Order: sequence, then C-alpha cells, then structure tokens
Amino acid sequence: MQQRQDYGQFDYVIVGAGTAGCALANRLSADPRNQVLLLEAGGSDNYIWTKIPVGYLYCMGNPRTDWGFKTAPADGLNGRSLNYPRGRVMGGCSSINGMIYMRGQARDYDHWAQMGNQGWSWDEVLPYFKKSEDYYAGGDEMHGSGGEWRVEEQRLSWEILDYFKQACIQAGIPETRDFNRGNNEGVGYFHVNQRKGWRWSSATAFLKPAKNRKNLHILSGAQAEALTFSGRQVTGLDFFHHNQRCCVRAGREVILCSGAIGTPQLLQLSGIGADTDIKSHGIEMRHALPGVGKNLQDHLQIRTIFKVKNIKTLNDYAETLSGKMRIGLEYLLKRSGPMSMAPSQLGAFVKSDTGLKTPDLQYHVQPLSLDAFGQPLHPFSAFTASVCNLRPYSRGEVKIRSADPFDSPDIAPNYLSDAHDREIAARSIRLTRKIVGQRALSPYVTQEFLPGAEFETDADLAQKAGDISTTIFHPVGTAKMGTDKQAVVDKRLAAHGLKGLRIADASVMPTITSGNTNSPTLMIAEKAADMILQDSRR
Repeated sequence: MQQRQDYGQFDYVIVGAGTAGCALANRLSADPRNQVLLLEAGGSDNYIWTKIPVGYLYCMGNPRTDWGFKTAPADGLNGRSLNYPRGRVMGGCSSINGMIYMRGQARDYDHWAQMGNQGWSWDEVLPYFKKSEDYYAGGDEMHGSGGEWRVEEQRLSWEILDYFKQACIQAGIPETRDFNRGNNEGVGYFHVNQRKGWRWSSATAFLKPAKNRKNLHILSGAQAEALTFSGRQVTGLDFFHHNQRCCVRAGREVILCSGAIGTPQLLQLSGIGADTDIKSHGIEMRHALPGVGKNLQDHLQIRTIFKVKNIKTLNDYAETLSGKMRIGLEYLLKRSGPMSMAPSQLGAFVKSDTGLKTPDLQYHVQPLSLDAFGQPLHPFSAFTASVCNLRPYSRGEVKIRSADPFDSPDIAPNYLSDAHDREIAARSIRLTRKIVGQRALSPYVTQEFLPGAEFETDADLAQKAGDISTTIFHPVGTAKMGTDKQAVVDKRLAAHGLKGLRIADASVMPTITSGNTNSPTLMIAEKAADMILQDSRR
C-alpha cells in the first residue's frame, strides 16, 4: 500500500473551504498563535463564471465547480430524480449559488433555542449576522456595516416583475424593502451578495484577505478519506491530495465544514453514524450516532409559468443575436442587466393560511421561463413564479454507497412524502393563481403554461407539483444540533460522545430556516469561531 505523506500537525484542521470553511479559516487564523489548515476537494475560484453573477448557469453541472450529485428517484416527484448542485471549488456553494442574502425569520432561531439549543435564539444570533455584514445602506439595529459579507441591491429592472409586485399588493401582500429584520412577510426585490455587479463569495470575502497569513495553510484538490482516532479522541484526518495518500494531525480540533451532504458522508466513512449505514460497507464502527445523515430537509420549489403578451421578458432578448449583444454590452459598460442577475430577482413571503403567525411560503419570481436551469429559454414570452414551502414536514437522508470516498453518496430528500406538504403544494398553486389574476397583470398574462389551468382538484395539483417542482438547493439538517437521540452535535457544535471534533455548516441546523440558507450557514460559522476560540482558552 502507498505510504502516506505526513503533513504534520496543526491546531485546527478545517475540512471544506465553502461558505463556512472560508469564514472559519479567517477567524481562527486571525490569532497568529493558531496554526490552521484548510482543505478543499475542489480547485481555485479563479474562474470567470464564479465572478460574473449569471455564471451559475455555467457552474452548476460543471465538474470544475460542482460535485455533480443527483437525488434518488422520489415517489413525491412521480419517480423523478433531480440534479443536486453542490459547490466543489473555493467558496463552495457561495461561488455557484443564487447570491440571495436571506437570514430567515426570528421564529426559526427561537425555535432552535426552544428545542434545547440555548444560545441560538434570534436575539443571540443577530449579532453574528451583523458582525460579518457590510450592508449597502449602512448599519442600524438590524444591519452591520464594514464587515466582509457585502450586501447590495440588484442592478436591474424588469417591468413584468414590477407588475407582479403590484399584483401581490393587490392580493393583500404588503410591500417590503428589507426581508431581513426578523419577519420577512411581504413582497420586494431580493438583496444580493454582490459588489458593484460582481459575485461576492465567501472565498472572496473571507479567504482572499487572509490567504497570505503565515499561520494559514490552504490545500486544494484534497479529498477527505476518513477521520483518525485515539479512543474517543479525533486526532486528525486521512485524505488524498492529487492521488497521493496523505494524513494530518489536529492538536486541538478537526472542524467539518463539508455541508449537509459531504459532512455526513465523511462521518459515515469514518465509522461514525448508524451501524446499518456503516458495517455493510466493511467500515469499522467507531462511534454510534444514529442521526448522522438523517433529518435531511430541503426547499422544493413549484415552478409555475405564465405566458405573456405586450411586455418583454428575458426570453425575448435572449432569442436574437442583437438581444444577446445588448445584454453583454450592458454588463460590460455598467455591470448591470441580465448578466448581473441572481437566478431570482423578486421575492415574496406569504402565509398559506391566514391563521399562521409567520409566512410559510416563499416566492422566487423571474422574468424568464425554461424547463430547468441549464436548459434553453422557452421560445415565447413568459415569466416564472416559483413558490416553495418554507417549513416542509418531509424528511430524507444521506447514506454512503461504499467505503470509497470518491463514490457519491445516496441522497434521498423524499420530497412531498408527507401529506401536509402535498396539501401546502396545492394551496401554493392556488395562491399563485390568485396573485396572477389581479388587475395589475391582467393586460399581460395570456395563459397558465404550467401546471395548466385545467388542473383544479387538490389531488391533481399535488400530482402536477411533483411533475414541475425542483430543488432550490437548500439541504440542511443531516448532523443536527440538539439533545435528543437523533442529535449529532451539542449546542456548541461539538460531536456528542467524541473529543476534538466539531461541525460548523448547514448540516447542524435542527430545522430549516425560512428562506435561502447561505447566510444562515455563514452565521453558524461566525458563532462557531467564537465558541472554538473560547474553548481553546479554557
């Protein structure tokens, strides 16, 4: 067997240079006494399509930047499987995602605290959101300024989106200019992680300013193989670096930041998890934590599409050479327009039932239509109003397929497996129809293209939701924080029953946040950094 190259010992070994890993590397290496190693399986983010906002179209499904996962076929999706992009590049998903800055709702975090995770209430996590934020309008009681995480308004304008916003207001949904003040109810344009028309990833924000620190060592092309142990103490990591077998030791902690898919995969490869998920692959059982890989939650968006007339959509501009040239020229000269677009521009948070205290639905509205991202735009004028259930009841799991770390895990989100979620799906489509039926859109909308006005019953609408829905790429919860038997980490993100192992990424969320999950993941990293540094002084 090939001898392992020994990389020596570091105080902290961080696995995964995604949203959380880049931030942690910055914070932990700020003290020159800490020796920090950051490992990333992917390569450099020195790639034009990780810089231009519309580049997500060329990064998803691209092996240079994406793991290329697929989900298992789901009964709730009528047997379909979905592409499941996850960032495999410096910056992780923040280098290929939709750039929407969204914290979620105060109730999300208060609920975490009520579940036994003291220290994670809204009032306690808000300072960590503000710490890293550089809000375009300056700081106030809810926003931070001067931090690394730039938040700006979008640099575009679409009439069809303005009319959709008016229709929402006519349907009783209030207008808002800020979704990030604790209750995100309302309709308005999303704020984005961009700076002057360029994507602002975690690698750009946190890693670039710190990469020349002598105590921070960054290794790309490093595929984690398994954690190493001495009894219940996690001592380091075995990994591959460009096909060379390697090892490294952690003097204080190994910190997993590989996300809701990569983190449970590495734990299971290391013999940590449910014995039924591990022993069948010939892996030695090291530590029983049955919740590893369980509790997978994600936001499934129902992509309703409406044909329009007498108004321009991106479909119209993109179908001609002159239109494409106009788009490119606008970005070249102004850093604005379609090439600066996040995948979704207009948002709305609404209640599927008036009896709810806070919104449980989120709209992502786009001045375009296509079968799926990466596919050509439709050859007709149309817009898409995607709507997702913010708090799904359906739960899935992630399990390794083999002992090979290069083998993709089995990802089964089990979308729409719960009857409640199917009921909410039907309500969502009806609410969308109510909005589109308002007078603001009546001069323009000509046809409900998807799912089709002929589908009216709850059963029909739930069935069609399974046909036209896709993930919005928000997997969380597979190494959840808590005190119950399914919990993997405690409130300080330390693995239950082990020493020297902490997890700081979206996998620790006990329940999914009410909105896009990238900035909540960054908040988790900020709070984790404080706890790690506090514990190191004890």
